[in-house]
Amino acid sequence: MATLELYTKGAAVWVPDPEAVWVSATLLRDYKPGEERLLLRLHNGNEVNYSVDSPSDLPPLGNPDILEGENDLTALSFLHEPAVLHNLRVRFLDYSSIYTYCGIVLVAINPYDQLPIYGEEVIDAYSGQDMADMEPHIFSVAEEAYCTMTREERNQSIIISGESGSGKTVSAKFTMRYFAVVGGAARQTSVEEKVLASNPIMESIGNAKTTRNDNSSRFGKYIEIGFGGKGDIIGANMRTYLLEKSRVVFQASSERNYHIFYQLCAARELPEMRSLKLEPPEYFHYTNQGGEMQIPGTDDLSDLERTRNAFTVLGVQPEHQMELFRILAAVLHLGNVNIQASGRSADRSYIDADDRSLAVFSKLLGVERSQLAHWLCSRRLAVGGEMLVKPMTGQQALEARNALAKHIYGQLFTWTVQRLNSALRSQKGKARSFIGVLDIYGFETFDQNSFEQFCINYANEKLQQQFNRHVFHLEQEEYIREELAWNRIEFSDNQECINLIEGPLGIFDLLDEECRMPKGSDESWARKLYDQHLTSKPHPHFGKPRMTNSAFIVFHFADTVQYECSGFLDKNRDTVFGELINILKASQSELVAELFQQQGSTLPVANGSVRSGKRVAREHRLTVGFQFRQSLQMLMDTLNSTTPHYVRCIKPNDLKAPFMFDPQRTVQQLRACGVLETIRISAAGYPSRWTYEEFFSRYRVLLRGAQNQDQASCRQALPQLIPDTDQYCFGKTKVFFRAGQVAVLERLRSERLRVSAVVIQSRVKGWLARIRYSRILWAAATIQRYSRGALARRLALTLRYTKAAMVIQKTYRMLVVRQLFLLIRDATVTIQAFTRGTLARRTYRQLKAERAAVLLQARVRGWLARRAYRRVRAAVVLMQCCVRRKASRRELLRLKAEARSVERYRELNKGMEVKLMQLQLRVDQQSRESAALRETLNAEREAASAELEALRGIIQKLESQKEKKPPPSPLISEKEAEERRRAEEKAAQEIHRLTQELQALQKDKDSVCKEKEDLSARLHEKEKTQEECVQKAVLEASAALQAELDEEKMKYQGLLRELSRLEQRYDNLKEMNLLTERARGHRRTDSAQSLSFEPLSPSSTPLSPQSLTPLSVSPFASAFPSPEEQRRVSVTSPTLERRLSVWSSEARLDQLMEMTDVAKDPAVKKRGEDLEYAYDAVRVANKFLESQLQKQQSQWKEELEALRNQLSQTICSGSSAAKKQDLWELLEAREFECMRLRRELRTAASLRHLLTEVSPSAPTTETFPPAQLKPAAVPGLLECRKRDEAKLIKNLITDIRPDGALALPPGLPARVVFLCVRQADCSGDQARARSLCSAAVGAMKAALKKQTNDLDMTALWLKNVCLLHDLLIQNSPKQSLDSDELVSMRTDLSELMRALSDLCIQAYQQLLSITETQLQKLIVPALLESENIPGLSGATVKLVVSRKRAGSDPRPVGADAPTMASVMRQLGALHTALSRQCLPQSLAEQAFRQMTYLISACALNNLLLRKDMCCWSRGMQIRYNVSVLEEWLRSRGLQAGGAVATLEPLIQAAQLLQVGKKTEADAQAIVRTCTALSCKQIVKILTLYTPHSDLDEKVSLNFIRTVQELIKDRSDSQPPQLLLDVRRVFPVTFPYSPPPALGAEELVIPESLKISFLRRA
Repeated sequence: MATLELYTKGAAVWVPDPEAVWVSATLLRDYKPGEERLLLRLHNGNEVNYSVDSPSDLPPLGNPDILEGENDLTALSFLHEPAVLHNLRVRFLDYSSIYTYCGIVLVAINPYDQLPIYGEEVIDAYSGQDMADMEPHIFSVAEEAYCTMTREERNQSIIISGESGSGKTVSAKFTMRYFAVVGGAARQTSVEEKVLASNPIMESIGNAKTTRNDNSSRFGKYIEIGFGGKGDIIGANMRTYLLEKSRVVFQASSERNYHIFYQLCAARELPEMRSLKLEPPEYFHYTNQGGEMQIPGTDDLSDLERTRNAFTVLGVQPEHQMELFRILAAVLHLGNVNIQASGRSADRSYIDADDRSLAVFSKLLGVERSQLAHWLCSRRLAVGGEMLVKPMTGQQALEARNALAKHIYGQLFTWTVQRLNSALRSQKGKARSFIGVLDIYGFETFDQNSFEQFCINYANEKLQQQFNRHVFHLEQEEYIREELAWNRIEFSDNQECINLIEGPLGIFDLLDEECRMPKGSDESWARKLYDQHLTSKPHPHFGKPRMTNSAFIVFHFADTVQYECSGFLDKNRDTVFGELINILKASQSELVAELFQQQGSTLPVANGSVRSGKRVAREHRLTVGFQFRQSLQMLMDTLNSTTPHYVRCIKPNDLKAPFMFDPQRTVQQLRACGVLETIRISAAGYPSRWTYEEFFSRYRVLLRGAQNQDQASCRQALPQLIPDTDQYCFGKTKVFFRAGQVAVLERLRSERLRVSAVVIQSRVKGWLARIRYSRILWAAATIQRYSRGALARRLALTLRYTKAAMVIQKTYRMLVVRQLFLLIRDATVTIQAFTRGTLARRTYRQLKAERAAVLLQARVRGWLARRAYRRVRAAVVLMQCCVRRKASRRELLRLKAEARSVERYRELNKGMEVKLMQLQLRVDQQSRESAALRETLNAEREAASAELEALRGIIQKLESQKEKKPPPSPLISEKEAEERRRAEEKAAQEIHRLTQELQALQKDKDSVCKEKEDLSARLHEKEKTQEECVQKAVLEASAALQAELDEEKMKYQGLLRELSRLEQRYDNLKEMNLLTERARGHRRTDSAQSLSFEPLSPSSTPLSPQSLTPLSVSPFASAFPSPEEQRRVSVTSPTLERRLSVWSSEARLDQLMEMTDVAKDPAVKKRGEDLEYAYDAVRVANKFLESQLQKQQSQWKEELEALRNQLSQTICSGSSAAKKQDLWELLEAREFECMRLRRELRTAASLRHLLTEVSPSAPTTETFPPAQLKPAAVPGLLECRKRDEAKLIKNLITDIRPDGALALPPGLPARVVFLCVRQADCSGDQARARSLCSAAVGAMKAALKKQTNDLDMTALWLKNVCLLHDLLIQNSPKQSLDSDELVSMRTDLSELMRALSDLCIQAYQQLLSITETQLQKLIVPALLESENIPGLSGATVKLVVSRKRAGSDPRPVGADAPTMASVMRQLGALHTALSRQCLPQSLAEQAFRQMTYLISACALNNLLLRKDMCCWSRGMQIRYNVSVLEEWLRSRGLQAGGAVATLEPLIQAAQLLQVGKKTEADAQAIVRTCTALSCKQIVKILTLYTPHSDLDEKVSLNFIRTVQELIKDRSDSQPPQLLLDVRRVFPVTFPYSPPPALGAEELVIPESLKISFLRRA
């Protein structure tokens, strides 16, 4: 099938566009050969007709959607400019990926933003990985170069090019940083630090702000980083090319001079800079021409500090730095020298005698002011053998001044580069191989192009030629390796353009010839160019502008550039008058004289217009163009002798806006930098390459007949699929296709799958129809059966209804008759009832009349009885009120006492206090009202009693009168009855009123009691709340203290690792120093060799600027270096003498020794060059640290313990609130005290750390032994005589063999040493006990260093160190006081116990380091790449497989590839080593937590950087591998220590690869599930997700944005970084378990130890 047949309806194509360069379109109908127009629909919906004159005019086809965002441009099906541009745009804008491969080229787009992709965790992730497996990155190119160098032992080069502002300098900086980290990690020398320190220096003196870039490199540089045999950096060398010296004296608008000038102006207020007489940059002519004084986002002062620090690291002394700054300041002042014209026709010039700038310039450089003023305005001519002095015009004098300034800066730049190379030179001999990093200017074209642009574009022509030939060579090598029958690929060779520039009678030759002419000019040179390349021999790459005769045009490979001839000759000569140079040679400044003495014999110095013959013969070799051609040719020779790696930097826009893509600027740079040429060369051959296995797996559906996965079947089937045999070719291991043929095969495959799908659909539809028919048939029979059953059930229901009606009728008739009977009976009963009621009422009225008098008497008697009862009841109530009031007052007093006890809560509850006062006032008011009402009630009661007595008397009188007198007349009886009635009513009303008042009082009392109860309840609740707050605060304080303790522990262990690193570093520096001294023929004295590096116990906090502040108040502050001196001290100085330069004099050290009572050691003899003062200084430091650290740390621990005891007592005891308040205040005071002690401890630790960096530690001073006590008898000890101590240590620890050591009982050496130390202590010889224990600790430390790669031996010594530490603690005085059975040791071994504690941590870290080293190379292949589920990932193959890159080292496959079993073996070895030594389970859990974190971090980091791993099948494989690891951990009981929890990020990443990724519900599920992953990690995995098969789809950008929005809403506690820190170390805690007491008779000591000389005591 031809490629033309791919132009069918729906096919995607690219059409040109004036703004976007290329836009996508879709074909609306099939293309037929011969048609002249295509009907297209653009991406905006518009339909257009595209004219096609011939098949070659067809628009380029688009790639399948599955290839969108491919990380290698050569993997695209269609290789052309629009596909490349679109793929770069998608990766840059949609995926935020700035790096993309293009064959052997890495395309880097400048994001103009800070991206978190250059940290150490990223370096660790790329280190040791294959370039083809990882996502494109500058670290990947660096790793490829490093691995190729170490594997093939061949020199490498990384060529970084691009336009100004495209990011070349940053890319080169990160490349060198990668080499410094990877190549310097093994030895920890200072060379890698010096390599990195060269960057800020070269940026300050060689970079400047331009209109296109804020930090543009105005020179080219090639840095050769030398590596030793082990791959470590041992030296470096830098070569520079074509510094833009004209920028020193002139800057265009919106540009700046070199950074160093503005940095010096910003530091003009510093004390050491005031002598330079600097002003703001607006004041100087050389810095104010561009109008830009400040770059946004930069600080010139801090940049100068970094530059000075870099000079210090490279060994440039401060006085030399100031000399350099004086020269730079002198250049600025030179630009302000005022040259004035004089004479009639202004043919003379002069400088005022009092010119301030000239005076400052002369003073700074130490030259004669008058001579300088004279020769700036005059020059010497040689005429007829005589020397004449000719005055210069003002313009000529200004040009001479500017030439001098440029020359001074150029010489200073050269001197700086030489000094850097001297500092970076290898100290260990010649480098075995090197990697060169070329950071060179890209192709430049401006409105005005001059000599600098011509040289830059000439260099790019040479580099482009080398690049084209290298790419062509790689393509041909691939074809030869596969034994293909190929034709030579034609590529554009720019040799003609290069010949125009550098060939005979070329541009450079004519320029040098014109420079040799006495009266040569730019105009005459231009005429020669026209005559040579336009008239006599017209050159295709040369042209002349129409409107001018002082310019010429060169047709470069990238663009057509017009160069202005003005200034070419002056810049090529680059001359300065010899009289000015002679003045500078006689300078009083050593550096100035050195600058011009060294170059005096080779400088192109002009000495007038007439030159001697020798000078003319020599000047051709000294022109700038000639020198540049020579250096460029040397560079090309170097590059051709190395394996090149290419990085092409692209500037996406001219606005420097972050993540803004300008397609026109981008495609212009792609054409200029050779990326499209790479695509063209690749497309001219066979760009698509498949192995036979991959081809068979992908296109097996197109094969017919018997299918075998071999070459024969592929060779047999392919001609049937693609008839044109020129479109493919068979190799030894691969089948090669030309561009577009993979798309043809994909179309055939999709058609075959479509036809197969139609057949499958027809079969399935028939089967579904048959199933439907059978279901309908079954349904009809079922409906009939159910209908017949329903009719039968209806008949039965009718019969039941008939029988029920008869029963209802019978029952109804019976009910009617019964109701009639009941009605008659009810009427009869009613009549009888009314009759009997009438008779009863009549009898009642009669009885009522008779009983009226009796009732009246009963009522009066009852009233009298009730009155007596109420009186008694009132008395009882009154008594109750008194009793209750007394109880209430007592309760109130108790509540007041409780209220007073919570005084400390009143500040928190002021409102409650006011409420209490209001309630108290209300209670008092109610009490007063109650008392008043009670008095009123008593008065009313007394009045009522008196009235009742009066009434009672009246009644008695009336009764007596009634008895005595005859019955009164009816009139009198009625009157008395009326009075009686009125009295009764009045009495009843009064009683009713009093009752209501009493009820009101009772209600008030109830309300007061209720309020009292509420108040009591509130107080109780508030007290309970306050107690809970106290407990909560105490718990929070305890948690905070525990967190601080963990943090201190982590910092402490980190310092121990740093201490070990510094020990190794010191050994390396000492070895390097010895090598240097030996090379000089110098032999060290014994005193220098006798110094041993015995580290002190590291402090709990690292050295920081804040921690150094309290040193100013220390009594020893005057003896230690100031911050300025400390800045100058560097561990990377070439010799150790520079470290000790901060000690000013011997008198200061002697004074300090006298203050600390440290005696001089007469046995140690030192010389000035052999670490003078180091020994005494460290002894002073040890003395000071011992006193300060011991005192403060013990005090801190005691007070912390007391504070914890008080807190526990506070929590447990039910003390009063006042006591809690006191304890709370005490807690705050103790916290402040702890903070103060911690600060003081940091102060002492900082001092100690500083002295540890300055010089190696000396042995600590001995402490005074305590008072001698009576020896205590302890049975079961071992006695070691003094003369046998060394033998014991040698046989038991130093010379013990691994095979014999592993057969010993766990901890036997520690127990033997302890029994010997215990015996010496019991015998009263404390010095011998201390020395024996110290010797044992030192021997164990040496044994650990010796066994740095032996896992079992490291575990053995870890066990012995821990056991010895526990035994010493168990028998220490503090522990022995708590036990009556133990006899405490009298020897103070606290220092040795601290040393043992540190040694435990070091042994633990060494144990983990051994396992980490073994696991590092297994994690990624085993956890990510191994296929423990067979056939899962091999079922389908991705559409396009990325080709392996040149030089890649393929990983082993098959049986040799690491699997999870390999990881289990390493972890099992660690577990076996720990178990064999019976180490605590908690320690093993901590160790495996660290190991599983390393596994999870490495695997997840690699997953986040590999696109081929982000697919569904790989996620299932990873999840299975992690489950195997989890099962292994659980089977050994290691899951409790957090080892399984550290695997959670990797587990969630594997689940993320398997879940759905389409709907919003899927996004919500992802956010809920992936809680251990950060937002960046989730988005990165979704972005890299690659479809596993045709049934899968890529994750859409809308879905990714939805996930990002949902993640923003969740409270994410995960850190925002992309990669995990693989170097994170969890703090370790060694559990203390008192060892069982074993005597000498219980120990089984084998004879192989040869310690039979020990005697039982």
